[in-house]
Amino acid sequence: MSAATPSAKQRGGKKKGDTAASENDQNGDVQILNSAASKAKDAVTTQWEYKVALGVVTILAFITRFYGISHPDQVVFDEVHFGKFASFYLQRTYFFDVHPPFGKLLFALAGWLVGYNGEFLFDNIGDSYIDNRVPYLAYRSVPALQGALTVPTVFWIMWESGYTLPACLMSTGLVLFDNAHIGQTRLILLDATLVFAMALSVLCYVKFHKTRHAPFSARWWAWLVMTGVALSCVISTKYVGVFTFFSIGVPVAIELWGLLDINRKEGALTIEQFGKHFGARLFGLLVVPFFMYLFWFQVHFTILTRSGPGDDFMTPEFQETLSDNLLTSQSVGINYHDSMTIRHKETKVFLHSHTERYPLRYDDGRISSQGQQVTGYPHNDTNNIWQILPLEPVDSNQDRAVKNGELVQLRHLGTDSYLMSHDVASPYYPTNQEFTTAPVEDAKGERRNETLFELKIEQGKEGQEFRSMASHFKLIHHPSRVAMWTHTTPLPEWAFKQAEINGNKNIQQSSNIWFVEDLPSIPEDSPRLVREERKPKSLPFMRRWIELQRTMFFHNNALTSSHPYASFPVQWPFLLRGVSFWTHNETRQQIYFLGNPLGWWLASSLLAVFGGLLMADQLSLRRGVDALDSRTRFRLYNSTGFFFLIWAAHYVPFYIMGRQLFLHHYLPAHLASALVAGALLEFVFTSDPTPTDVSSSASPSTPSAKKSTSATSTTRNKQTTREKVIGGHGLGLMWAAFGGLMAVLLWGFWFFAPLTYGHRTLNVAEVIQRKWLPTYDLHFAK
Repeated sequence: MSAATPSAKQRGGKKKGDTAASENDQNGDVQILNSAASKAKDAVTTQWEYKVALGVVTILAFITRFYGISHPDQVVFDEVHFGKFASFYLQRTYFFDVHPPFGKLLFALAGWLVGYNGEFLFDNIGDSYIDNRVPYLAYRSVPALQGALTVPTVFWIMWESGYTLPACLMSTGLVLFDNAHIGQTRLILLDATLVFAMALSVLCYVKFHKTRHAPFSARWWAWLVMTGVALSCVISTKYVGVFTFFSIGVPVAIELWGLLDINRKEGALTIEQFGKHFGARLFGLLVVPFFMYLFWFQVHFTILTRSGPGDDFMTPEFQETLSDNLLTSQSVGINYHDSMTIRHKETKVFLHSHTERYPLRYDDGRISSQGQQVTGYPHNDTNNIWQILPLEPVDSNQDRAVKNGELVQLRHLGTDSYLMSHDVASPYYPTNQEFTTAPVEDAKGERRNETLFELKIEQGKEGQEFRSMASHFKLIHHPSRVAMWTHTTPLPEWAFKQAEINGNKNIQQSSNIWFVEDLPSIPEDSPRLVREERKPKSLPFMRRWIELQRTMFFHNNALTSSHPYASFPVQWPFLLRGVSFWTHNETRQQIYFLGNPLGWWLASSLLAVFGGLLMADQLSLRRGVDALDSRTRFRLYNSTGFFFLIWAAHYVPFYIMGRQLFLHHYLPAHLASALVAGALLEFVFTSDPTPTDVSSSASPSTPSAKKSTSATSTTRNKQTTREKVIGGHGLGLMWAAFGGLMAVLLWGFWFFAPLTYGHRTLNVAEVIQRKWLPTYDLHFAK
């Protein structure tokens, strides 16, 4: 501990005669701080109590994560997805998912190492692992190992940041005994990989920042590159990893801004020297992660070479790179006068028509054309068959292939009428055009132009042959330039609740795409149906990667449907909602995903306390009062502020997301809140932070911190108010506070453990006792 110094004093104008003395005081302070930092660095490397504590929390982490991991021996919650993906990898079958491949590849690796062939596809929650001979313990051990290693990583972050042992243990305990972290890391889910990689990123950056006085040394480069590797693992698991990039990027930008300062105390850098610093960080924190991110997709494409359930999400060109694909085995060239069924790529409804007509008035009072209805129908039906006709007459006995970009007419065989669109509003979209049909005499007469459509194959070349299955296309109405489109909202009873077909003015929209599924007019013995053996085509890696990225982003943003256990970001810090993972009706056991309420409420409260401290300190400074000594303020703004930034970066962005959200999305932010909690425990019970802070704070000083530090750098001779209150027992009080809080955390963990592990049957009274909030959707409460 440093010498006693006053915590509050009135600031006044500085006299000219005092300038030299003030500068000497500041230089003296710097020398003292540097000396103390050096001694503290040596102390940290030899402090056996930290190493013992690290070993103890690591053992406890493995016990809490691996205890009873074989229960339940059934598929639980989202194991139906990520277990299935691992099986697809082992079968080399192409699938689609909105998350990058790294975390799923780890599960596949575990299955491969134990010799599993992936024959079980995790189809239903509750399916037995034992009956299906699934090595589920190998799968579950992957996240359990990562979850266990996350705990000592948290301790290490605090230790490297120069905090006292009680503060380190406080942050670690909030993660170690948190039921949500435990529950999420015992199942075949991605969040353990995400949280572990995020914690490693923070640790590696702290280690890198501590080497800033030896730039371009081997150790400096090692921690810089390791930070980039860890960041790559975060974003290669889930795209929310970009929040971790932001958390690290902000202090890096501030540090670069400080290096650019010509008045920096270490000496000014030349532009060439600054360029080297900038280039090194660009390479380590962006280039390395990007190429590692690409690497995992290369592994993904290399493994998945067979056609599978993910084909439909990709373009025909992509699908033709897969073996056993329908496009290579069943695709047939389409000729004029062929009869065909046309299907929408996304909703899978067939283009359909029948004799019924649109009503005179819609529910909103608008008038229709009362033309023949054109709808989307999800089942096979004779009214799904259309004949494709050329713009100019062609002998039906002659085969003439349909080509990309040609104008065609579509004749509905069931009603002998022609597909058309005109300037009449559609039933549901006043801005979109109605699709109907025209009688033969009108289609060949005065309304002929309204029946003309341009066939535009997606990414097709001019004159490319139009084929069934393989040619995904847009049907563009020639006169009005609208694209045939449908959506998921069914029409009213007057259309038998079938899908609406209309003309979409936004012809670039990806949901305008259709394909020809069948050609019923071709005789079974036709030589056109003879299948030629085709080898899978090849596409450049970057083309496949870009296509997959676009598809992943599109479908990730489309996850907007409701879910019974979805929650809102405002509920997460207060743990207002959980998620039911698994129930067993016979034993009345259940797994309910819920954090340790006592730990979450403590961490969230301390986040508010931290915000209040910053505002109070700034207000005091504004009024000329220094309420904190320089080192305390430096630690509060830089190290604790860095942890707070991590929390905000991993939490606030969810407020602007429109997709489904669940409590597990808060786990990275909760880990950051645990770091803040430990730091504030030290702030409250220690009158002066350990000197290591000066050299090992987790973040470079911010401008506001620099300003406040310079304002309090004069030598002090009186005790601070906090020292008077705490006296010489600050560390003892901190241990006492830590012990009390840890006892509360342990009780909360134990009390909710039956819902976390699902190993014990609770009676109705015991379930109700654990329903602390009415929003906890616990089963068997009656």
